[in-house]
Amino acid sequence: MKESKRPNLRYLTATAMLSAISFLLFFLQFSTPITPSFLKLDVSDLPALIGSFSMGPVAGVVICLVKNLLHLLMTTTGGVGELSNFILGAAFVLPAGLIYYRRKTKKTALIGSLVGAACMAAVSFPSNLFLVYPVYYNFMPKETILNMYQAILPAIKSIEQSLLIFNVPFTFVKGMLCVLITFLIYKRISPLIKGNRKKTG
Repeated sequence: MKESKRPNLRYLTATAMLSAISFLLFFLQFSTPITPSFLKLDVSDLPALIGSFSMGPVAGVVICLVKNLLHLLMTTTGGVGELSNFILGAAFVLPAGLIYYRRKTKKTALIGSLVGAACMAAVSFPSNLFLVYPVYYNFMPKETILNMYQAILPAIKSIEQSLLIFNVPFTFVKGMLCVLITFLIYKRISPLIKGNRKKTG
């Protein structure tokens, strides 16, 4: 009985650790010069992607959920921003993990990551249009938000165009940044998460 409980304990510990790291990374945000200032780039989905690869896609989704539940304690959007972030994060790590777990190779990890980033980018359009931006309009008029996009690209005529031209590619790049970092560090940290470190000496 004790042997069967060890993997579960390791799973819970690793999930909690990655969730905490994801929550902290949520605060490390920065703007880019080619997007409106309210679009912030962060890599808080990085731990969820690592968890999805190392422990399965469900673990990745759980990490996204815990991160946003923690952030809900200090929200200013009534939970709408956190709901959207969770939906986008799940759309990213779930397909990535599912594809990788069919055949665990570097190639399938890359394919899964690309599919996940594309799914997150696609889902960001309806999520922003119907969930996030209606809340923004309570704090900032729709015209003001549109003007911020037009200051970068005057040809834009609507919020829908703004989301397609800026937010969707921005979200994809955000996902791919997490993918890049994951591929750089995954081999080093996955043994620690899985608890199968090689003996040395």
